[in-house]
Amino acid sequence: MAFEEKRAWAMAIVAAVGYAVYVVLVLGRAGGRPLAEVPYVDAALWTIGFGIVVGIVSGIWFGIASRREGGLQVDERDVEIGRFGDHVGQSFVVIGGVAALVLAMAEAPHFWIANVLYLCFALSAVLGSLAKIAAYRQGVR
Repeated sequence: MAFEEKRAWAMAIVAAVGYAVYVVLVLGRAGGRPLAEVPYVDAALWTIGFGIVVGIVSGIWFGIASRREGGLQVDERDVEIGRFGDHVGQSFVVIGGVAALVLAMAEAPHFWIANVLYLCFALSAVLGSLAKIAAYRQGVR
């Protein structure tokens, strides 16, 4: 398995697990209250921060392991697959930005604006990584 494919797997897992933990934390705090009134900022900051740290550590770990195996070289195929996955992922960042803009114009509570952005960032990471993994497995046209 290529180094970049390993990184894509790690990113997909970290983003999916991080967002799932965030959702569980926020829903656990609801206690019958409307979701817009649930404190969410600290849970978002901790899960995002933890995801960043785990992503960096896993990248370092995979880099060390790949260097030992002699597989740390990046070729044209890796660059094209990376570009393809980034395009897929960036589309969800744009969707999230537009959705947040619409919610802000509608004067929605900050909770919904922040959560639509977080959801789209998580979808961007997961689906962009899955696109890279699929391209490694099936090839790029």
